[in-house]
Amino acid sequence: MAATPSSNSASSAHDSHDFPPLTRDLAFPKSDIRVHLKDHYNAKVYTSGSPVKGEVTIVTKRDVHFDSIQIVLIGNTKASFDGMSFPQEITHTFLKMVMPVPESTYPLPKVLETGGTYTIPFNFVIPSQLTINACNHKRLSDQLQDHHVLLPPSMGGGWEKDDMAPRMTRVEYSIKARVLRETVSSTGPRPENTAIKKTRIMEGTRNIQVLPSTPEEPPLNITPKDRLYTMTKSKTLRKSFILSTKLGKITAEAHQPSAAVISSDGNSLVSRPTMRVSLTFDPEIPSHIASPPQITGVSGKVTAHTFFSSGTISDFPNLGEQWNTPYVTDRRGQFFTSVSLPPISAVPEVSWTQKMRNQRRDSGYGTESSSSPVVGKDKQKSPVYLTSTVDIPISLPTDKKTFVPTFHGCIASRVYTLSLSLNMAMALEKSKKRSSVGTRVNLTVPLQVAVEQPGAAVAGGLGQELPSFEEAQADEHLRPRVIQVMSEELREEVQRGRDSWMGGGGGVSSQNTGSSSSDASSGTDGLPGYGDGVVAGQDNEQGQEQEEDRLPGYGEVGGSGRWRRVVVEAPC
Repeated sequence: MAATPSSNSASSAHDSHDFPPLTRDLAFPKSDIRVHLKDHYNAKVYTSGSPVKGEVTIVTKRDVHFDSIQIVLIGNTKASFDGMSFPQEITHTFLKMVMPVPESTYPLPKVLETGGTYTIPFNFVIPSQLTINACNHKRLSDQLQDHHVLLPPSMGGGWEKDDMAPRMTRVEYSIKARVLRETVSSTGPRPENTAIKKTRIMEGTRNIQVLPSTPEEPPLNITPKDRLYTMTKSKTLRKSFILSTKLGKITAEAHQPSAAVISSDGNSLVSRPTMRVSLTFDPEIPSHIASPPQITGVSGKVTAHTFFSSGTISDFPNLGEQWNTPYVTDRRGQFFTSVSLPPISAVPEVSWTQKMRNQRRDSGYGTESSSSPVVGKDKQKSPVYLTSTVDIPISLPTDKKTFVPTFHGCIASRVYTLSLSLNMAMALEKSKKRSSVGTRVNLTVPLQVAVEQPGAAVAGGLGQELPSFEEAQADEHLRPRVIQVMSEELREEVQRGRDSWMGGGGGVSSQNTGSSSSDASSGTDGLPGYGDGVVAGQDNEQGQEQEEDRLPGYGEVGGSGRWRRVVVEAPC
């Protein structure tokens, strides 16, 4: 072994005029470990349920003593912050899938010999969600944990098109192959106080892009505290300038559109959302109804908001005012960037519907002040107003940007907002020429970006997933029940069972002082389940009696005897 380096050194000295010295590289040759993926290419995207197959190849240049070989699929979220002296980076591992390598595949002894090539196959499946232990920190709502156990998409690098993520936040998926060596170290004076430390001798990594399928979430409950969104906006129409005559007020109220569903590879839009806007026009005088405002143009943009924190996130960062709280121990950051929507050529036509305003009616007991004329603003208020609803189709520029799905993680989140600008114009007629006045109404609504479910086109086929335990319970709870009148045969069978349980009918007597038994049971025999528990009489020693007040519609039957209800206590 010692002669090999010296001869190599002499050879290097002889050829020193032509090549740089290689003494150090040959004395300590570096072994190679690589991760090869099957049917993989640079632009390939994996989604929920996608298999990740391949093999790990180890080529040794010297003898390597080892104890185990580990192949894992790891998902990490990283957030970095600029510090005073050096940057700070936080890493959160939300996924770690270990493929077991059986001991039978290891060589005996556990030595990777020089010049040997070793191949170990592996097979992973991208899960649809994480385990419940992936999110065990403090939360302000239970709904947040449902989002934190969903797989986040790859973000911050690796995409062919810009995913609008900052350099401070990354979500990475990688397959790592490690050759480990174990050493035993003492942690105390006793023999049992030992710990096994694993040292990585060799490691190979291969990153993959993951775009997990995400379900469509219900609309958000937007409140005035959610400053990220503007669901309602009102503008006043005037003739020319600010102090000129008012023509009316236009109010636009937006409804949250459905989710924009993209394909599993992120290159196309599968389902286009439609944004519905409710318009209301309050004219200043009734004559302005003849020429209500119309939409002359629509433009919009989509803004990607990325939130990241040095600690765990306990609430939805896009809702409320928790994210902007000044006194927090964690360092927080927010990054947003916008992209314009494709031109909306088909401008929706507004079809107005005239409605009457609710006015207070005179009760007939008015005073002198009630008959006096109305003064002030209500005098000029028009008794009618106009309403309309328009639907605006939305298309995302997937050819320019990569839209990763909306997600909320333990230290990072991504949400989208849709901003629309409606150009409204109202025609005016002057002496000999026709002019118009206009205004612009801006709305900002939440927009969810989802990824299509794998095998969604196969309805009821083999590709359909089995329902979860909670879904099965919900289906059983919501299963329709049929309520119908008891048949005559079933009623007789129930009556026989009741008589058998009551001891053949002898346990309870039915007597009525001053009336016949047929009259006493005439009002209750027709109802199922009634008849045996209602008896007449004042002396009954086989049951516990409770006298009730006379009910409306019930009275004395055939005499002065009073009806009572007897509660029979039977053994269970």
